[in-house]
Amino acid sequence: MTAIKLLKKSPASARIGMIIILLNLLAMILAPVIAPYPETAVVGDVWVTSSAENLLGTDQLGRDMLTRLAYGARNTITIALLITLISFTVGAACGFLAATLKGWTDQVISRIVDIIMAFPTLIFALMVLSVMGTAIPVLVVVIAILDSTRVYRLARAVAMDIEVMEFIEVARLRGEKLWWIMRREILPNAMPPLIAEFGLRFCFVFLFISALSFLGLGIQPPTADWGSMVRENAGAITFGILTPLYPAAAIAVLTIGVNLVVDWFLHQSSRLRNH
Repeated sequence: MTAIKLLKKSPASARIGMIIILLNLLAMILAPVIAPYPETAVVGDVWVTSSAENLLGTDQLGRDMLTRLAYGARNTITIALLITLISFTVGAACGFLAATLKGWTDQVISRIVDIIMAFPTLIFALMVLSVMGTAIPVLVVVIAILDSTRVYRLARAVAMDIEVMEFIEVARLRGEKLWWIMRREILPNAMPPLIAEFGLRFCFVFLFISALSFLGLGIQPPTADWGSMVRENAGAITFGILTPLYPAAAIAVLTIGVNLVVDWFLHQSSRLRNH
């Protein structure tokens, strides 16, 4: 009931963001139902404009753009969510451990994170992917490790503020174990900033995957991906064809939608803390 009340009181911008996210999730889940053709099927000539058979036209190989967008949502969003979940699990766990144990544990983990963060993210990812290949498991692990460093910094900072609270000391005096304190005391109190950061990190990962795909080192053809779809159809702009703008718009709209919801959640959580 509390969640429903919050949604009813949410501003128009947050509701628009929720609608955008919901539509993308539906496209991701229902891609085989929504798509009029198979993902890699050639159904017409190259760069055909909108028609009854192809509502958004065709791409550089004659594949249906609506189909490619639907499957692109499934591939890009699913991989971005998986990477964000892994990075948050690793980053938050390491951050909580560093803040709770302190000492050499904090120093070792923090120095490893500093070394990774010393390299520009895009250059580091390009270097590793060019050596290890661009298979999806490699892509997931590389980006998740890079992104977990940012999550670690936030989780450690938040956990250090919580760790000095009296209820943590009481839990220690009761003899509670480290895992119990992290799971039952620190995690619930750290959730608001972590949830907001999850949305922001998802946007970063989503855009990062699209950028890598645009550069040819992300999700590889013939798998549909919004970033690679922009790169593959970029030449159509020369002829006044709008085909590459469709996946570019999809990337921009989803990013805006997630940010609208995150902004509202941050505002809401700050109000709750002030009360």
